[in-house]
Amino acid sequence: MNASYKTLEFGMTDAHVGLLTLNRIEVANAINTRMVRELLEFFLHLPEQHGELRCLLVTGAGQKAFCAGGDLKERSTMSVASWAAQHTLMERAIVAMLECPVPIVAAVNGAAYGGGCELALACDFIYAAATARFALTETRLGIIPGAGGTQTLPRAVGTRRAIELICAATPFDANEALTWGLVNRVVQPERLLEEALASARKIAANAPLAVKQAKKSVRVGTQLDMHHGLQFAIEAYNRLVDTADRREGVSAFIEKREPAFTGR
Repeated sequence: MNASYKTLEFGMTDAHVGLLTLNRIEVANAINTRMVRELLEFFLHLPEQHGELRCLLVTGAGQKAFCAGGDLKERSTMSVASWAAQHTLMERAIVAMLECPVPIVAAVNGAAYGGGCELALACDFIYAAATARFALTETRLGIIPGAGGTQTLPRAVGTRRAIELICAATPFDANEALTWGLVNRVVQPERLLEEALASARKIAANAPLAVKQAKKSVRVGTQLDMHHGLQFAIEAYNRLVDTADRREGVSAFIEKREPAFTGR
């Protein structure tokens, strides 16, 4: 990771698992222009800078907030042109997250409001602390969710519930998020990273080429009709047949040992 980053922290927790922390704890990890630039740079360059990475965790610094959304104090001083320029960067950062080849797990440790909720939704799945709260509150500010929330939330919880939550700007807790399908698991705050890491390690232990193709097949396939989704998935499957990892996986199964995948 770029040593000049000021709003993010990144480190490898294992040989193949990374942890990205949103780190503006003094303002509940709110997103300012610098954080947007750093998120964009991180996700754009992730594949070549961290080729060993097989799964990424994203969390917030501290115990109170994952991310409180956009830094409204900074935005209150912006011109319309500056606001639009910042938002263009945010749009690009979210697309870079959605197109990240490795699975991203959000470990939501506290409030995930506005753009913070959208960052969590841009991850592939979410583990949440029991104390976490979520909301897309943009309609109270005279705008709408602008970092993908109008698209990612209905895909997680359904159209009718998403319209209610967005238009009413209604906060909801971790257990509601679990019931509605936005969150995969709710755990006690002190166990959040441990549980999320355990899941990430399971992913990282599997064949990395297969994991990437599986993620892509789900992401792309769910945007297509069933016929074209199946075609895409079969093509992704066929790309894996003539790989060293496929041969290693079969050999390890027959020999009753753990596979040693190399990503080739």
